[in-house]
Amino acid sequence: MKKALTLALALMGSGAFAAPFVLPAAWMAQNPSEAKTGGEFRQSSISDFKTFNPFTTAEAGNIPDLISGLVGLYTQDPTNDKFIPQMADAMPTISNNGKRFVVKIRQGMKFSDGQAITADDWVTTFKLHTDDKIGSNSYDNFFLNDKPITVKKLDTYTLQFDFPQVSASALNRMSYTPWPDHIFGPVYKSKGADGIKAMWGLSTAPSTVVSPGPWTISSYSAGQRTVLKKNPAFGEWFKDGAGKPLPYLDTESFTIVKDLNADLAAYLAGQIDVFGASKADDLAQIKKAIDGGNLKATLVPNVGPNSTSQWIVFNWNKAGDATKQKLFRDVRFRQAMSHIANRQAMIQLALGGLGSEVYSGVYPVFKNYQYASTPTYKYDLAAATKLLNQMGYTKKNSDGYLVDKAGKVLEFTLTTNSGNNVREQLGQIFRDEAKKVGVKVNFTPVDFNTLVGQLLAKGADRPFDAILLGLSGGDNIWPYGSNVVPCGGNLHAYNVPSDGKCLNAQENLMTKLYYQGDQTLDDDARRKIGEQLSKVEGQNLGFIYLVATNYHVTYNNRLGGEYKRDLWDSYYGSRPGTGLTTFIK
Repeated sequence: MKKALTLALALMGSGAFAAPFVLPAAWMAQNPSEAKTGGEFRQSSISDFKTFNPFTTAEAGNIPDLISGLVGLYTQDPTNDKFIPQMADAMPTISNNGKRFVVKIRQGMKFSDGQAITADDWVTTFKLHTDDKIGSNSYDNFFLNDKPITVKKLDTYTLQFDFPQVSASALNRMSYTPWPDHIFGPVYKSKGADGIKAMWGLSTAPSTVVSPGPWTISSYSAGQRTVLKKNPAFGEWFKDGAGKPLPYLDTESFTIVKDLNADLAAYLAGQIDVFGASKADDLAQIKKAIDGGNLKATLVPNVGPNSTSQWIVFNWNKAGDATKQKLFRDVRFRQAMSHIANRQAMIQLALGGLGSEVYSGVYPVFKNYQYASTPTYKYDLAAATKLLNQMGYTKKNSDGYLVDKAGKVLEFTLTTNSGNNVREQLGQIFRDEAKKVGVKVNFTPVDFNTLVGQLLAKGADRPFDAILLGLSGGDNIWPYGSNVVPCGGNLHAYNVPSDGKCLNAQENLMTKLYYQGDQTLDDDARRKIGEQLSKVEGQNLGFIYLVATNYHVTYNNRLGGEYKRDLWDSYYGSRPGTGLTTFIK
């Protein structure tokens, strides 16, 4: 009852003082007056969605991210990387030696069901992300050196964040998307973490999923198509430079396709509006279609380095197979696997020459955090053989595979997500090179959601040998993942025991350096810590980084609403995310 009264008062107040967020016209290629309303932005995916639940998803491009637009208190200005208020009404008031932030929330914002967005929504969202029984992928974002950030409501439209230490990423950490307290709060109180995990599965009626962002779910058909529709409540506070509500579009659709080849075919046929080209052959086919007049599209190849990378991770938690556990935990083995990875062949054969070798968890687009001192274990089969010999693998069987003293073949299973033809080719190249030195790699692509489930498993005996996958996300302030680098992180994927403890000294040092860098506000000093961290990361080889694609942009010319060309890069993209400013010409 008290909350209902508070919301009612809030709604009355917001009507009088609402001040919308206005997306700067200076960011955009077209004048807002050119933008038309209505229409559908047609996209695709090679994997079905996993859930509607924002607290149980870890995949990029998931439905909660799509419908929310990842709105938060602050957002970065692509012209200068500075943070500006988005759902906040102003920049925070900072005190307590840079550890306390008081934030006024922009009034007049509503969820898609018409309920006001207030401080309660941030507080409840924080509680759910930080309940380890729920298992949110954002959990690690709210802890520094195992000490929690705290969030409390000062009044209906005022939040107070207290950090256990100063943090260069403070504004980023505070800028999480709020989900409705009036939906999740009662369930959490009555049923706890299990109740939250059971909410908003794919069988949930789309009309009951409440969104704080530009979209709601119109329809979901498993394995076929998902359609999002405009959330009118969002446009009441989020405007373009001319004061028109965003998004312009009526709907945004995602069609499930078999693989990247089918994805490209759909783009060439004009059935979808954008395509994530990653290799030279993709670009050649698109250019040929454009030049031949069969596709009216824009193609800008090699915009710059990408903000993703591909890697192989070995599972250190295999209590059920002591031989493999010992093998995967031996750094000499991981060095040998890095030497086996023929990155130039991967670039030439899988990417058509358009990519770069990667030896660090920092994406190539973050040039300030690339260091010559980062260790590289480059393609060298002789070096790999020498390391494996040191480990006792000196003999081969009649099939040419290395065996131990008991005659057991040196082999493991490597998986990746099926349908990603590029990753499948990377895995095949790795498998073929491994065979040259006598390592048997059983390469088996599997469904993406199955793969993610294996990777996120915790405990002493996790259900995989090795996985080839990639990461995206992160930021350009301190570009080492809070859930990847420190021990206990949700995506510290090589070692995820139930207690989250490190296994070796390098993991401990990486964890220490991560938090040391995060609390260093001086950019130059932070980059020096980053150099140490990248060096230890390269020595530990928890992830064996392979290659990164270049960032290419292509879209059907029926679309407008992209950033000015000089703002394009893989970090910000070529247009504001989730179709926010996209319009049909």
